[in-house]
Amino acid sequence: MRRIRSASASAGLAAGCAAALLLAACGGETETGSDGAGTLTVWFPGNSESEMALVNDTIVPAFEEETRADIEVTYVDWADISPKLNAAFAAGTAPDVIGHGVAATADLVHNDRIEDLTPYLDELDEAAREDMGAALPGGTVDGAQYMIPLIMTIRMIVYSGTDFAEAGLDPDQPPETWEDVRAVAEQLTQRDGGDITRAGLVVPSDPIGAQQAFGTFLWSNGGEFLNADNTASVMDSPEAVEALDYYVRLYQGPDAVDNTLGVAWAGSPEAQQPIATGDASMQLSNAGSIGKYQEAAPDRDLRLMMPPAFEGNEPQAFGGPANGLMINKDSGQKDLAWDFITHMIEADTNTDYAEALGALPIHASAVDSDYISANPELQKAVEALVSNHPNPNVPGWVQMRDAMGQHLERALHGEVDPQEALTAAAREVDQVIESGS
Repeated sequence: MRRIRSASASAGLAAGCAAALLLAACGGETETGSDGAGTLTVWFPGNSESEMALVNDTIVPAFEEETRADIEVTYVDWADISPKLNAAFAAGTAPDVIGHGVAATADLVHNDRIEDLTPYLDELDEAAREDMGAALPGGTVDGAQYMIPLIMTIRMIVYSGTDFAEAGLDPDQPPETWEDVRAVAEQLTQRDGGDITRAGLVVPSDPIGAQQAFGTFLWSNGGEFLNADNTASVMDSPEAVEALDYYVRLYQGPDAVDNTLGVAWAGSPEAQQPIATGDASMQLSNAGSIGKYQEAAPDRDLRLMMPPAFEGNEPQAFGGPANGLMINKDSGQKDLAWDFITHMIEADTNTDYAEALGALPIHASAVDSDYISANPELQKAVEALVSNHPNPNVPGWVQMRDAMGQHLERALHGEVDPQEALTAAAREVDQVIESGS
């Protein structure tokens, strides 16, 4: 019998057990289902209603019928997933299958929490591995596979063809460089005196969104966060300062084009997004959501712009594998856990899952699926994946990301200049690297 828990249902995680991942995990005993098959505990990050409906009503029942196992699914809000995992590992109650973002993988490996999935992956059909060839590297640490990604993503600019046409711009010829994006954004911005009534371009400014947006600007200006061997920060380079200055000027000054600084719109339903409501003409967003944006605002003629680059550089955009599944190293049900993961990444199942989340599937062959082929804009998103650039998959990255997010926020609010913000951020990032976190 399947048991579904809500995001707050991890009550077994005692507060007193909220220790760091460095503590040794306690192995749990294997539970047995009513018919002798195993009971498998699975955590998914987030609380997307469409994801929960698909997993609870279709994916899990099919797996239970096939395996005669009992599946206990828990959904944990993104903000809570790491703290609750820490507590669960300390208490010996961590799930068999752990869903998380790619950014957490290296830390979990560093602290010996998750199973090396390379031997399992080697048993998969070679054609299936090749079909997932763009996604699988996102789950590797030091050459071994520890996470199996479930979705792909890339940040692209969603723009309104209606707004372009009304401003005398050709919707079929969107800008190709960030410099031109800025010029078009100024043309599209509408003002009432000193107040912006319609933003020309909106970009996420929440801490994680800001780091990802800055990464897009940084990489497309030829910069990086860390050096080639990931031993030091290089995020205070001239390229980085130029990229952050571009980002800051979206919000600051008389020619600002974005009036959403400090507004957490990125997690809102599609119908409430600035690009859908008409409060913005362009929006840096998850490209896989384009279909949902179009459904929410059919009169806006919403399209995707191929990733721009700064003059003289190659297009690069935050993206690649996003969340995925791992196996608890102390699980007593590792084979059953792997069976569940392979069920999730079966081509048709994975395409349905990606569609439910407004993301892109991990299979290259999904380009021929009804989900992708029916929408020319989604086809653009798949084509743009060659320009995706992920965050570094290194121990301590979450700490580094959070540290730099605070300094980026200060720069975006005009409290410090870009050079000062990045120098301070680089210093903190180097401290995390030196600590060996």
